[in-house]
Amino acid sequence: MATITEESLFCDYYSQWISVYKEGAIREVTMGKYRLTQSWLSKLVPELKMKDLDRTSYQQLINGYAEHHERQTTMDFHHQLKGAILDAVDEGLIPRDPTRKAIIKGKQPRAKKIKYLNQFELHAMLGDLDLSSEPSWDWLILIVAKTGLRFSEALGLTPDDFDFAHQTLSVNKTWDYKNGGGFVPTKNASSVRKVQLDWQLIMQLSGLLKNLPPNEPIFAKGKVYNSTANNVLARHCKNVGVPIISVHGLRHTHASLLLFAGVSIASVSRRLGHASMTTTQETYLHVIQELENKDIDIVMRALSTLI
Repeated sequence: MATITEESLFCDYYSQWISVYKEGAIREVTMGKYRLTQSWLSKLVPELKMKDLDRTSYQQLINGYAEHHERQTTMDFHHQLKGAILDAVDEGLIPRDPTRKAIIKGKQPRAKKIKYLNQFELHAMLGDLDLSSEPSWDWLILIVAKTGLRFSEALGLTPDDFDFAHQTLSVNKTWDYKNGGGFVPTKNASSVRKVQLDWQLIMQLSGLLKNLPPNEPIFAKGKVYNSTANNVLARHCKNVGVPIISVHGLRHTHASLLLFAGVSIASVSRRLGHASMTTTQETYLHVIQELENKDIDIVMRALSTLI
């Protein structure tokens, strides 16, 4: 491993830093983000030396990245660099923290319209499912609609994850379908959770899972593609004349229905396995705003009866 000095390129330092401190310590999908950051450094500042990394050169680097990305993505880029740079300051390779007071810019975010079905549309779509005696994409669609699981979490389910006596489902792993399969940890610590199941789903699943191997994935057989499940779901949506959504859109549908039903944001956040309630609030801002408008009407009606 090459010795890093103040004459070394920042690109080389960062490459060595992620190799020493991140490789093997974080999930492969997160490691991929660090490698992507490294490739952007090679494009934007291939000749920048450690001794020349000051507030001005760092701000220019951030500005260069922000020209191609939205502000939140630029913020993530900044945080991934900052960890390495603070270590460089501790090691005496840089005299002062160049990331201090950095201004994070970025392209205007595109309007994000979350596609989800309302209660009646979901009911119609679920009615079109063919729930045979063998595991199928239709069964996975039903489970995601009823639990709000991520696609990878649903693929990672085994019969042993279901506790029929307590009507719960344990989410404690995912299926690495993007990299050839195999069980991997959940997205974050908050994603490890127990999800309460309704009695109807319990009755349906008890027959399906009865003779399946207890520790093997129910749905992940051979190479699995997200697009296959989305195509099956799209066909059912078309059959009953409702908007076409993705399997991830079913997760949004599940959360939206709970929020409209009056379930608290905290409970929905726990059920979805979000890292924080802030994630839930930001993702379902449109639903929350709609509910707030309804609340204002209720408050006004209640106040008008006081006189």
